[in-house]
Amino acid sequence: MPEIPLVPDHWHFPAHPTSVRRARQAVAESLPHALRPHLSDDLSLLTSELVTNAIRHGTLREDEDLIELVLWPADGHYWLAVSDPGTGKPELTHPDTDSENGRGLLLVNHLATAWTVRPRPTRGTSVIAGLPFHQGG
Repeated sequence: MPEIPLVPDHWHFPAHPTSVRRARQAVAESLPHALRPHLSDDLSLLTSELVTNAIRHGTLREDEDLIELVLWPADGHYWLAVSDPGTGKPELTHPDTDSENGRGLLLVNHLATAWTVRPRPTRGTSVIAGLPFHQGG
């Protein structure tokens, strides 16, 4: 009989800046206690960057749009998908040293083992990033 996988953790947050902190807390608290010392800082940073980008670039109506997060373990990684209703495709850029913005995906690229952008089947875009973990902490 095959091993039954865990049900992914799943949240919806309003497209509002206060949701960044709430999303970061929800993701960190969902990690198994043994993995928190190894993953919580990097996963919190990934969550902050991806949720901030989704709010800034993938939503129009703060009072109506939602950001969706899904977190699940698979293949030795914790995968985080952050989705928004926007149709744009986030791209890795290399801003000038004087630029105040544009470094979020550089950070994601540095932290994550792998990441990608995928269109959603009905509406919107998902950015998916994975962080490796070691079984047993």
